[in-house]
Amino acid sequence: MTGSEFVPLSLTPLLIGICVAVACALPGNFLVLRRQALIGDAISHVVLPGIVVAFLVTGTITAGPMLLGAAGAAILAVVAIEVIQRLGKIEPGAAMGVVFTTMFAGGVLLLEQSDTSSVHLDVEHALFGNLESLIWLDATGWGSLLDPQALRGLPVELPRMAAALVAVASFIFLFWRPLTISTFDEGFAQTIGMLTQPLGLALVIVSAIAAVAAFDAVGSIIVIAMFICPPAAARLMTNRLEHQIIWSVVFATLAAVIGYVTAGYGPIWLGYTSSVSAAGMIATVSGVILAVTAMWGPHRKRESGLIVDVS
Repeated sequence: MTGSEFVPLSLTPLLIGICVAVACALPGNFLVLRRQALIGDAISHVVLPGIVVAFLVTGTITAGPMLLGAAGAAILAVVAIEVIQRLGKIEPGAAMGVVFTTMFAGGVLLLEQSDTSSVHLDVEHALFGNLESLIWLDATGWGSLLDPQALRGLPVELPRMAAALVAVASFIFLFWRPLTISTFDEGFAQTIGMLTQPLGLALVIVSAIAAVAAFDAVGSIIVIAMFICPPAAARLMTNRLEHQIIWSVVFATLAAVIGYVTAGYGPIWLGYTSSVSAAGMIATVSGVILAVTAMWGPHRKRESGLIVDVS
């Protein structure tokens, strides 16, 4: 593929896929270490009805209403979980499962009953995204990267996802010390005055921002793999948190690149005429990377904790 074909057709979807994978993997490291990996699952279920309601109210899919809708759905979910726990006297995991699956099913029903023909918002896109369609029509080649006129035609999902990645990375950088201490020893963090509960909530909010920003590109289901697989694979490669973060970024990037290329060309290499879902293939490659590290990772059999420098 020449530059005149690659830049308009594949560059932006590939960059968006990388941003999605890395933005989800960064907070996913702390979720995995806190044994809260399925928070990503919860977030992906909760944001759907919030986003759909935001679309029904505003008639457009823009970042502001989407984030507000997702935040409102998250608050509703927290209240519903607390009510079910208190009235039904059931354990938190069961309450979470009931609320998240019910809200996701409600979001799917809203999608099916709503007129979303004017935008990329339907059940298929909600589940799998539309990464392949996020092409750069105004680009003519590599020179377009320096052309202000062509840059104005970039898919809006790219700057949105890049901004989400910067926000997530900035949060982890600014709160690195309290995040690491509270992750490995919450009791000690509380004794030295750290507000561990607000910090944990902030981590969930940051994860939700990444999930909402990624919604258009990879849907609400595929995000789960992004939160879990690269960090879990990185955990099997090292016992140092700093190195785990680096490994997770490497694995997330590899999954995005290999997954996107394989989705587009793999079926053709095998003799088929059509491609497969890029988001689905990226998630599949993430799972393969995790499986490989689970079998051959240098720390797959060690029980010791990570080594952390918080000085």
